[in-house]
Amino acid sequence: MDLHLQKSKVKSQKSKATITGSKSETNRLLLLQALYPNISIENTSNSDDSEVMSRALNSQLTTHNSQLIDVHHAGTAMRFLTAYFAQKENCEIILTGSSRMKERPIKILVDALQKLGADIEYLENTGFPPIKIKGKKLTQNKVSLPANVSSQYISALLLIAPKLENGLILTLEGDITSMPYIKMTIGILHEIGIETSFVGNKITVCHAELVSASQFTIESDWSSASYWYSIVALSEIGFQVTLSSYKENSLQGDSALVNIYQDFGVETVFNYNNSITISKERIHNSQLTTHNSQLNNSPDIAQTIAVTCFGLGIACDLYGLHTLKIKETDRLEALKTELSKLGAQVCVTNNSLHLEASTKFLENQKINTYQDHRMAMAFAPMALKVPIIIQEAEVVSKSYPTFWHDLKNFGFEITSV
Repeated sequence: MDLHLQKSKVKSQKSKATITGSKSETNRLLLLQALYPNISIENTSNSDDSEVMSRALNSQLTTHNSQLIDVHHAGTAMRFLTAYFAQKENCEIILTGSSRMKERPIKILVDALQKLGADIEYLENTGFPPIKIKGKKLTQNKVSLPANVSSQYISALLLIAPKLENGLILTLEGDITSMPYIKMTIGILHEIGIETSFVGNKITVCHAELVSASQFTIESDWSSASYWYSIVALSEIGFQVTLSSYKENSLQGDSALVNIYQDFGVETVFNYNNSITISKERIHNSQLTTHNSQLNNSPDIAQTIAVTCFGLGIACDLYGLHTLKIKETDRLEALKTELSKLGAQVCVTNNSLHLEASTKFLENQKINTYQDHRMAMAFAPMALKVPIIIQEAEVVSKSYPTFWHDLKNFGFEITSV
C-alpha cells in the first residue's frame, strides 16, 4: 500500500494523541512475565514486534519435533527469544524470520549462550538465522561479549540471567552501545526485586527462583513520540500536541528528544497526569546553522532528526550511528538515498550522517521504506512542506499501527495510490 500525502497543515493549534506502551519495555516485560508468571502488565505496545514476541512466548512447545517460530522483521524478538528458548528446558524450536532478518547477525549472542552451555546450531549461514535451539538448563555463569555492536545481545542475556541456576556475571568488552537500553533492562530487573550490580565493565545478576507479584504500567514509546516532535517542529509557532503517557525520569534513551528538539524551537512540559505537551514556541535558533547530535544512546531517532533538519532548512551532523547499518535496512544508506530524492545533499560514513542546508524540496517523490517502519514515519512530516508519496506504508504496524489514522485526525490529507 502506497500513500500519497498532500501538502498539509495541522488543523488545530491544540490537539491530543495517545501512544501505546514502549515496544522496548513491553518486550522485556513479556519475557520476564514468561519466566515469572505472577508479573502483570498494563499499557503494552500494540506493535507487530510485541505481538510476535507474545505469540512466541505463549507457544505450546513439545519435545517430539522442532516447532517453527517466525519473528518476521522483529529484531528485538529474535535476540530476546534466542536467549529465552536456550534456557527453557525440554523444548526444541527453529527460530527464523524475514529475508532481511536472515541477513542480520546473531553470532555474538549465540557464541555467548553457547559458552553458558546452550545447544544452538545454524541451519543456513553461520552467524545468521535461522537457528535451531534445544532448550536446556544453563549452569555456567560467566561470559563476556563485545559491547559495541548491539545492546540487545546484552539485554537478552540479562533478562534470562535471574533464572540461570547460578545467575550471571557478564563482562562487556569495548565501548558500550546504547547504554540507556542496558540501564532500562537493569532498571526493570530491579523493579521486580532482582539483585544486580553494574561496576566498570561487569554486570552481575543474581539467581531468583521466584519474585514478588508485581504490576507494571508501561510508559508510552518515546521513539513513536519522535514523529510528533518532528511535526511540531515543522509547524507554525503556537501549534502544540499533548501525548500520553510519559515520565520525566524515563528509562528510554529516546527521551533525549526533549533536549534535542529545543534546537528546533520545540519545548516540552511534563504534566501532572503523566502526559507531555510539546509546542512550537519559536522559530529555530537563528544562530543555528548546523545541528549536531551524538546519538550513541538513541540511534533510533536519527532518521526523524535528519528529516526535521532538512524540512527546516538546517544542516546537521549526526554521530554514533554505527548500529543503523544492521537494522531493518542499512538506515544510513537509505536516508542518503531518500533524502536525495527530495533534493538534499547528504553524505554518510559507517557511523555518521552529514546533511547540507537547503530550502528547496522536490515534490511528489516516492519514498522507499525498505520494509523499515521508521523510514515511513520519519519522512511523513515532510508533507507539511511538500506533497510526498510513502511506499509500503503499512510497514508502520511494526511499531505504531495507528500512525496514519492519527495523522489524518490531525489534518494530514492522505490517499491511497
